[in-house]
Amino acid sequence: MTIPTAANTITTMPAAETLDSLRLMAWLSPGYPVGAYAYSHGLEWAVEAGDIRDEAGLTLWLEDVCTRGALRNDLILAAEAHRAAGASDGVGLIAVNDLALALAPSRELHLETSQQGRSFLDATRGAWPCPALAALSEELPGPVAYPVAVGLAAGAHRMALAPVLAAYGLAFLQNLVSAALRAAPVGQAAGTRVIAALAPRFVPLAAAAAEAGLDALGAATFRLDLGSFRHETQYSRIFRS
Repeated sequence: MTIPTAANTITTMPAAETLDSLRLMAWLSPGYPVGAYAYSHGLEWAVEAGDIRDEAGLTLWLEDVCTRGALRNDLILAAEAHRAAGASDGVGLIAVNDLALALAPSRELHLETSQQGRSFLDATRGAWPCPALAALSEELPGPVAYPVAVGLAAGAHRMALAPVLAAYGLAFLQNLVSAALRAAPVGQAAGTRVIAALAPRFVPLAAAAAEAGLDALGAATFRLDLGSFRHETQYSRIFRS
């Protein structure tokens, strides 16, 4: 694969890196069979409560979720799972997964991460098998947190950590913007602007998460957590969380 540079020269990307990039795009695409479209991560309740009314409100809400909430934790957990997989550390992988599931603050958010994680791991084992993935997956026969599943698969395939975390972050953002489009506080043009505004945050966020370690886990999105409890009582819902 050749990429034009700013100096009008041509740089060739190694075939292995190109394959990893394509694999990431496939794994984190809306078409991958994990059911991400069914979850709003509390956004549906935030719209009904009036926390999100327009493009500006959506941008602020998503920025908090990404930098101070679940996404930051997800990236740290994915990095830990990636390292455990790279070291063939099944015990460590189990511990990270148990912690990731325990961090879900509500039944709905636990379902969101565990259903997607299980689906991702099963689909990836079937479509992109490798001995390391097969062996390590046996350590997680039950519920699997989504970031742990992604980190495990990427680590088993020896994929570089930094692009995996950045791509995970972008996919997380895109899924919530898609949910906002269906919940109707913004249109497609506004949703695209939100993604463009927040996407640059994922490079430093991913870099920090890769070095953070489990002691850095924590979130400050208490209203979202409460909203995830209240979501199940909404009169009309189109999402599972």
